[in-house]
Amino acid sequence: MSTMTTMDVRPKMHNIRDRPAYKHPQHTQKAFEVLNHMRRQNLLCDVTIVVDTTEIPAHKVVLSSCSQYFYAMFTGDLAEAKSDRITLQEIDPKALIQLIDFVYTSEIHVTEENVQTLLPVANILQITEVRDACCDFLQSQLHPSNCIGIRAFADLHACTELLNYAQTYTEQHFVDVVHFDEFLSLNVDQICKLISSDRLTVVTEEQVYEAVLSWVQHDLTNRQQEIDQLLEHVRLPLIAQEYLVQKVEEEPLVKTSSRCKDFLIEALKYHLLKTDQKAVYKTPRTLPRTPLGLPKVLLVIGGQAPKAIRSVESYDFKEEKWHQLAEMPSRRCRCGVAVINGLVYAVGGFNGSLRVRTVDVYDPVKDMWTSCPSMEARRSTLGVAVLHGNIYAVGGFDGSSGLDTAECYDVRCGEWRMISPMSTRRSSVGVGVVNGMLFAVGGYDGASRQCLSSVECYNPMTDMWSPVAEMSCRRSGAGVGVVDGLLYAVGGHDGPLVRKSVEVYNPDTNSWSQVSDMHLCRRNAGVVANGGFLYVVGGDDGSSNLGSVECFDYKTNQWTLLPSSMMTGRSYAGVTVIDKPVLEI
Repeated sequence: MSTMTTMDVRPKMHNIRDRPAYKHPQHTQKAFEVLNHMRRQNLLCDVTIVVDTTEIPAHKVVLSSCSQYFYAMFTGDLAEAKSDRITLQEIDPKALIQLIDFVYTSEIHVTEENVQTLLPVANILQITEVRDACCDFLQSQLHPSNCIGIRAFADLHACTELLNYAQTYTEQHFVDVVHFDEFLSLNVDQICKLISSDRLTVVTEEQVYEAVLSWVQHDLTNRQQEIDQLLEHVRLPLIAQEYLVQKVEEEPLVKTSSRCKDFLIEALKYHLLKTDQKAVYKTPRTLPRTPLGLPKVLLVIGGQAPKAIRSVESYDFKEEKWHQLAEMPSRRCRCGVAVINGLVYAVGGFNGSLRVRTVDVYDPVKDMWTSCPSMEARRSTLGVAVLHGNIYAVGGFDGSSGLDTAECYDVRCGEWRMISPMSTRRSSVGVGVVNGMLFAVGGYDGASRQCLSSVECYNPMTDMWSPVAEMSCRRSGAGVGVVDGLLYAVGGHDGPLVRKSVEVYNPDTNSWSQVSDMHLCRRNAGVVANGGFLYVVGGDDGSSNLGSVECFDYKTNQWTLLPSSMMTGRSYAGVTVIDKPVLEI
């Protein structure tokens, strides 16, 4: 009779504890798929959730595993813990169905149609993952037309991160927000709180004053008595003196309020003080605003490499990396760039064969280009800037001669109109805005065939150009940027001589002074300010295009080369800085 032996399966050489336990990667997913199938078949369900006429069978243990609300309900001493029917009050049935589906499937679609019902119910049921997904969705939808409403919604539902982000967005986009109904519908206390913020981002304080007038005039009968309460938070001393005299002093609402007159007198007295006296004269209205910006990216649009190109790149300041964006509809170099209402305008330029008057518009959220009305004149190597919410296109070359003309685009009505001409033809001109005035710097006068050291200043209130102090040297193709209220002229050339020198204009003293030279000679470079620094992008050194970017710190008077260069070296590119977009999916 044979005997059965037992096989020894224990390892002879290795300790079994050294081996990891077997784990099936899809086990949990498959288990929940089965649980969800059982729920839909009403198998082993031990509770029915009732809202109005909607009844949803479910498993208590599954609901409790994903919701602290249900966990407390089913494990506590309340009667619901033993009940097989739970009725919930004041909860949207569709949102509840979606959330219970999420508990079993881990998937949910947040949309414009359901986010305002989904988030409150996710909050009540303490399903934090869905609440956070709703907040992320709303954050991605922020726009000047809805940011005040989203902020109020976030405040109502205690979504602190979204609340803070929407508040910052509102302050950052104040000049655009004021044109929409949400702003005009705020009450006086809410307006005061907004305009008193030190973080409000405005180019000039005039924009805050004009926003206040717009709000009052929206319902003049009921709001005119609030003007003094509002004007207390407008920093009138920081407004240009000409504007105070021509606009504020003549405003009927100000004339009829003795308190408003006091604010105006304070502002006019401030302008009479010398610079050193202003430094020690401090009131809540003399302190400059210090905006807290959203994350930024640098855009480099088109350019010459060596011919006109369509390429658009962005530089993420935080990541210190370059990214390719959607190309322009057509080749474009020597254009000007402006940003209004979150949209980027590429104005005029050269397409490789013709000087153009066309304008392309880039939407950073959609990463997409469209077109808008063309300028009156063909312009390449022009200067472009934004002043009081309008785009100004200055000088340039039309294919046969340099231009002394300039024009203005009103975004609201979509029309270009000519403004007064400059005193001099200026192609390859640089422009910048300081204290509500537009400066045209240097350039090339085709008539005299000379590069220019002259500078003139445009006052939009009078529609007049006036000469200001000349630069220390001739500069055509200089980059122009503004930091801390000072105007910088960067590089450029005088005939074959390409400069690395930089000088700065102080409007208070009407004088130019030298700062440190750049590392490289550059002409036709893009210049833009961000975070108190001046960035000079690309250009050419007289023989080849440059891909490098230099950064100037005015506090230390030092230039630094960025660690990474553009993907494509280019000159004559348009550059600007925008809020880092959350791209649409």
